[in-house]
Amino acid sequence: MAEHTEHTEHTAHAENGEHRERGDYREATRAAYDGVVELYASMFADGLETHPFSRNMIGTFAELVRGTGNLRAADVGCGPGHLTAMLHGLGLDAFGLDLSPGMVDHARRAHPALRFEEAGMEALPVEDGTLGGVLAHYSMIHTPPSGLSAVLAEQMRVLAPGGLLLVSFFAMDGPEAGAEPVRFDHKVAPAYCWPVDRFAALLAEAGFVTFARLLHDPASERGFLDAHLLARRP
Repeated sequence: MAEHTEHTEHTAHAENGEHRERGDYREATRAAYDGVVELYASMFADGLETHPFSRNMIGTFAELVRGTGNLRAADVGCGPGHLTAMLHGLGLDAFGLDLSPGMVDHARRAHPALRFEEAGMEALPVEDGTLGGVLAHYSMIHTPPSGLSAVLAEQMRVLAPGGLLLVSFFAMDGPEAGAEPVRFDHKVAPAYCWPVDRFAALLAEAGFVTFARLLHDPASERGFLDAHLLARRP
């Protein structure tokens, strides 16, 4: 889903190492995004014109994927499909996957030439080692810390050797960041802000080699940084 929005409200608190889920977060997240399809589609109608850092990182990602010779790329958590279309325009054989059937339906109508499927990040309908790239643009923010390793392992599974992963998320950095993620009340569904080094460590544990990172302050009321990590499957 296109889960990056400047209109978030949060009440952050530190994770104590044990996530207390109320029901299945996937069901709650699916229902929440089904309820904001038209709002999200309108918010991102101009693509990433107002998000230059994201736009340029995605452009770099697409260039590197093209360099692998494997143009097949998944936009995981594609939301209304605007970034899937952007990847297609950048020369990739891109398709979109999203947990929300409402988002998938909108993406299919908005971009009929592209393929979109309903799927969660923990079980992608993709064969092992077949993708040149995976884009996860703020689509892992709702995954509880206890489940993130499995999600990253699934991205590793579908990438071919040399394939690229670009993951974007809400972040903390520096001495005040601490070692654990914090949960906050994102306007759509509960989400997590990660210490950058901790997220990078989880990527390494999944087998990825992170070779580029971009952090920037969006100057919003959130108080969090935006992070973009670019990693490769060896």
